[in-house]
Parts: sequence; structure tokens; C-alpha cells
Amino acid sequence: MTTFNTIDSNDTLDDFLSTEGVSFLYISRPNCSVCVSLLPQIETVFEDFPQVKTAYVNQANVPEVAGRFNIFTVPVLILFVDGKEYLREARIVPIEPFRDKVSKIVDGYYNE
Repeated sequence: MTTFNTIDSNDTLDDFLSTEGVSFLYISRPNCSVCVSLLPQIETVFEDFPQVKTAYVNQANVPEVAGRFNIFTVPVLILFVDGKEYLREARIVPIEPFRDKVSKIVDGYYNE
């Protein structure tokens, strides 16, 4: 299973988003049952995409993330291409349609 890097500050988040390529951010809060159950499934999805940088943000530790990305519910899954938001999913995320969307974006980026 892919393990996501933990982002614990705004500076670390800036560094993560400033790199080129495709990157993925999983944002959650403590005591969120959906967040806890969805994360392992999403980690499994990204095993198929080793070229994608992945990270996890606990909103309780980095509260600015909510304002920065206009987050009103968790979990929020955001895929970035060259630092720009390209795909966003929130709360209840069907895994196979999500995998298909990620696959199209990653394949398009790395196979052009």
C-alpha cells in the first residue's frame, strides 16, 4: 500500500505544490469516520500511479488549508497538475470512477 507523506505546515504544503508533475493531496480531520475508511482505499488507487507525488494533510494541524482550498467538508481529494488544481472530489468518493479520472489525467500528462 502507498503511504502518503504527511504535511504539517503551510511551508511544507507550498513546497509540495510547487513541484512540477502530477501530485495528489488528501485532506481530512480527526474523528471523521469517512476520512478513516476512505484513506486506505485511495492509497491503494495510487499504487497504480507511482509517478504521482502523494501527501496527507490533517486539517486540525494545518487549519489554513481549509481557507486556502475552500473546504467545507472532509475528506477532500485534490489532484494537481504542475501545481494547479485539476480534479477535486469530496466526502463520498466512488473508487473506480475516481481511479478512471486519475488514470486519464496521469496518462495524458506523462504520455504526451
